[in-house]
Formats: sequence, structure tokens, C-alpha cells
Amino acid sequence: MNNWAVIKTGGKQYMVSEGQELSVEKLQKKDGDSISFDQVLLVSEDSSLKIGKPLVEKAKVKAK
Repeated sequence: MNNWAVIKTGGKQYMVSEGQELSVEKLQKKDGDSISFDQVLLVSEDSSLKIGKPLVEKAKVKAK
């Protein structure tokens, strides 16, 4: 797992990576709907690590 992030949604934190399937409580979305998470706490890309204070500036995680 080279690229991953830690996001915050619904009062919980999740470690996510590309291709991962994740079930998140309290989201009013249907399967296949697009969503963007802007509360990104940490991003790891290859050998680079960005840690938010408390959020990583301009970082977003997009999912379906």
C-alpha cells in the first residue's frame, strides 16, 4: 500500500487507499454515487508523508 490517507467523517477516522471498499455510517449516498471527503488528516504518497494541523491543506479524497 504505497498511497493512502486518513480521513475523518461521521465522527470517525478511516485509513483509506485506492481500490478499497469502505462502509461509512450516516452517509446519505447510494452505491455508485460520488462523494468527496475534505477532512483529510494525513496523506502518504510514495515516500512522502503530509500531516495535517489538523487537516492537510487542499487535500481531498474522492470515492464512489
